[in-house]
Amino acid sequence: MKRVMIAMAVALMSALQVNAQTARVADSELHGAWLMESMQFEGEKKIVCGKERGYSQFKYYGPDGEYACAELVMGKDGKCSVLPHEYGTYTFRNGVYTEMGRTTKPGDLVLTDKTTFTGRWKTRHDIWKKQVSMPQKLVRYIVDCCKAKQMPADMQQLMRQNVFK
Repeated sequence: MKRVMIAMAVALMSALQVNAQTARVADSELHGAWLMESMQFEGEKKIVCGKERGYSQFKYYGPDGEYACAELVMGKDGKCSVLPHEYGTYTFRNGVYTEMGRTTKPGDLVLTDKTTFTGRWKTRHDIWKKQVSMPQKLVRYIVDCCKAKQMPADMQQLMRQNVFK
């Protein structure tokens, strides 16, 4: 009887573990500000971001599809800078992710839980952490830096006509 009870307990624990591993995190959990915790190029050593390195990356995913991406750096003098990368839109539905209209492959962005996602870009594998305590004032500043980087359409046209003619 004891063996049967142990076998049943092991089977139940295994079933619960499988169910926990397959439980999907709601797509809406992506909304908010995220910082890169680490990145690792295939075949290379993991790079941990943050204060010691003086480098991180920032991503913002708004509930309305707003998207912003920037590099954040801190010089040896302690001065911080935002290096805007891009600003635009994203979609994330049923685990399928697109960014700036670019489609991705399965596994390029995976919400592992409510505060962590893993990402893949070419041969780089990233770990991102949600920033639930980052002040909204700072989040909006970084997003606005990314937004300001976008050149208006009329200036795009003038540059094509006058610089890249």
